[in-house]
Amino acid sequence: MGPSGCGKTTLLRIIAGHDTPTQGRVILNGQDITNVKPHERPIHTVFQRYALFPHMNVFDNIAFGLRCQNISESEISKKVDEVLELVNLKNQGHRQVTQLSGGEQQRVSLVRALVNRPQLLLLDEPLGALDHKLRLQLQTELVAIQRKFKTTFVFVTHDQQEALNMSDKVVLLNLGKVEQQGSPHEIYESPKTLFAAQFVGNINCLKAQAKEKVSELEMTAESSDLGIFKFEVNGQGFDYYASGVSGSFCVRPEKMMIYSKKPTTMANVVEGKIKAQTYLGTYTQFEVVLKNGSTFIVFQQNTQKLPKKVFKNEDHVFLGWQSNASHFFKE
Repeated sequence: MGPSGCGKTTLLRIIAGHDTPTQGRVILNGQDITNVKPHERPIHTVFQRYALFPHMNVFDNIAFGLRCQNISESEISKKVDEVLELVNLKNQGHRQVTQLSGGEQQRVSLVRALVNRPQLLLLDEPLGALDHKLRLQLQTELVAIQRKFKTTFVFVTHDQQEALNMSDKVVLLNLGKVEQQGSPHEIYESPKTLFAAQFVGNINCLKAQAKEKVSELEMTAESSDLGIFKFEVNGQGFDYYASGVSGSFCVRPEKMMIYSKKPTTMANVVEGKIKAQTYLGTYTQFEVVLKNGSTFIVFQQNTQKLPKKVFKNEDHVFLGWQSNASHFFKE
């Protein structure tokens, strides 16, 4: 995962053998395949634009790779029927690919690669051309198919929600380098850098300086015009937050609560005025202008049916959150 131009597709092409790395090696199951030709690697690729053969029907598209291996037609027929049933296209092998919907074409493209049982499957933004609802459906299907085949998928995307939804492990790239890697939970809840925090999801940040250690886990950071806030060191170690270090103090919108009166149970509190609010069904998004002019975004879950707006624009409110919801990233 990463922004456009960070090196996602280049890395995929290196793994596939279409580009040669200027340094480093490509290791697959303990074997160095850096200089192995693309067609000799046990790797297949699924593209965003499907790359199906338009003059072949669904069956022949999927069977193409198997026929190159001189497998008997009876065995080919069995394998193709198995994978078609897996993607809910049973008895659809006779159809022309031009007659299929975008979602059906992507399913055919996927099983055409998987029917050959590669050791590794590369997917270069394969859902990018589909509408939102179909993308969500195919995300679930892809995960189920991966579990069925037990083949490692390397899935390239710039869509944060897609990466979090589908992954066992996320590698976040930035300017050709690995910014952070870990489980989706680790990437979102424990970002190691400001870039990682800002790229994955929404986050509010203030300029601040690390101040002092207050417990075995907690430190404080001081904003010159908003006061002192508490945060947990989050695995970085206290040396990372040496007193006086400048950086950004950050908190995610859903980790905050909005109050009409100053809360007494929250480790961190700021006050401001509601600039705007947007009702989004499951939650309401508030834009709150703080005393120093900064704007914080707050997501408040709509846990009950709301007969009317609880808060109005221009209301004076307080925002509160706990220290374990806070992050500090040094400059």
